[in-house]
Amino acid sequence: MQQPRNFDDIKFTSIHRRIMLWGSGGPFLDGYVLVMIGVALEQLTPALKLDAEWIGLLGAGTLAGLFVGTSLFGYISDKVGRRKMFIIDIIAIGVISAATMFVSSPVELLVMRVLIGIVIGADYPIATSMITEFSNTRQRAFSIGFIAAMWYVGATCADLVGYWLYDVEGGWRWMLGSAVIPCILILIGRFDLPESPRWLLRKGRVKECEEMMIKLFGEPVVFDEEAPQETRFLQLFNRRHFPFVLFVAAIWTCQVIPMFAIYTFGPQIVGLLGLGAGKSAALGNVVISLCFMLGCIPPMFWLNSAGRRPLLIGSFIMMTLALAVLGLIPDMGAWLVVLAFAVYAFFSGGPGNLQWLYPNELFPTDIRASAVGVIMSLSRIGTIVSTWALPVFITKYGISNVMLMGAGISLIGLLVSIAFAPETRGLTLAQTSQMTIRSKPVTRTGY
Repeated sequence: MQQPRNFDDIKFTSIHRRIMLWGSGGPFLDGYVLVMIGVALEQLTPALKLDAEWIGLLGAGTLAGLFVGTSLFGYISDKVGRRKMFIIDIIAIGVISAATMFVSSPVELLVMRVLIGIVIGADYPIATSMITEFSNTRQRAFSIGFIAAMWYVGATCADLVGYWLYDVEGGWRWMLGSAVIPCILILIGRFDLPESPRWLLRKGRVKECEEMMIKLFGEPVVFDEEAPQETRFLQLFNRRHFPFVLFVAAIWTCQVIPMFAIYTFGPQIVGLLGLGAGKSAALGNVVISLCFMLGCIPPMFWLNSAGRRPLLIGSFIMMTLALAVLGLIPDMGAWLVVLAFAVYAFFSGGPGNLQWLYPNELFPTDIRASAVGVIMSLSRIGTIVSTWALPVFITKYGISNVMLMGAGISLIGLLVSIAFAPETRGLTLAQTSQMTIRSKPVTRTGY
């Protein structure tokens, strides 16, 4: 009789690559949809007669939807499974994107932005849990880093498409509706993906999991033991889990508030900082987007070599310095502005990867998607308020003071990381999900 192999000993195969690629479709669409509104605002403002308050509401609308979607659908995914929701939400994103092309008032556009935020938010906890649960210990950091990178790929694609459509009359409609195309491709890629094996085991569906493993890998496969558990949302608030909820929510918030502000109002911010206006500012935003995207690549490898904690702390140091320079030196040359933004963007890759990796490592399978959803929704409270208020803040206090506020937020992220960041390098999911906020780092050998 053939002896089963441990899942951590299975080589990275085509099924792993497919799940990693198509599972990252949701983050790609989030980056695409969120950033596209920033480019489209250049045409939307005169077309729909938007003032600063409406601009802020539209920027925050998607984030408000994300708050609802992540907090609600993470729990639903833990209850009904990953695969079913994996398909439904992509169809919904495509339908809402197409409907957005036909809005004729700020109110209609705001409703569409909130709705698309809800369905994109639904995909986050589903996709990250699916990818984590199909990854072995050695590939986990790389696979989750790929999710973070795909957000920035989507954002960069949005900037490029927006730049291409910038001079087209009524181009904002095509910009906002263009998300339909990647939705179709992602739906095709996801259609025949399997259910998460760890979710099946946690639900007691052992036979189904065993048959699926033989079908996928041609041999019996076993996992680190996790006893079947009923999904209980309130587990997130017990003494072991809740400190990690607060920790990850804090570093996520401190990373995304300045980042979402830069992305959502990128062309306007770059223009105010001296890189020109209109299409030139949009081009500057493309450069910044590329730096955000490139910044995600090194951490995909460094997380296993340098470790989670040192990378998080070092990244927040550089992000704080970059935003402080932008705020303290008001008359920098155009390309020095881009350089400072590029430094911030590049080093945001460390926290950007870890904000996905930590919640998927630190919580057990039965509440993993719920944890991702709750943590992400908590992080969105700050981003909703800041994105809504940003146009008014810029008008009232000036762009330099806004950059200093961003530096202060990054500094808070640094202090939280120094105090509480755990080291999970080299540990299995069974081990990391048993850690506490005060656990001493334990590293396995054998890489």
